[in-house]
Amino acid sequence: MITSNVKKIMESKKVSVRRMMEYTGLASETILRARGEQIIHCHLRTLELMAQYLGCKTKDLYEEEEVI
Repeated sequence: MITSNVKKIMESKKVSVRRMMEYTGLASETILRARGEQIIHCHLRTLELMAQYLGCKTKDLYEEEEVI
């Protein structure tokens, strides 16, 4: 199972969806998708843009949990 860390990282860095949109050129729907359970449907390039803006690695944007 993939769990998003995007919302937590954005909040810790005090980054709004609007600021992320302005910097990355991504639509608000895309950012909101990445902040929730739908992160699994995001393209790697989308996550890369977000990670660059947030100053982290792409792999920091999500956690992968083993489902038994």
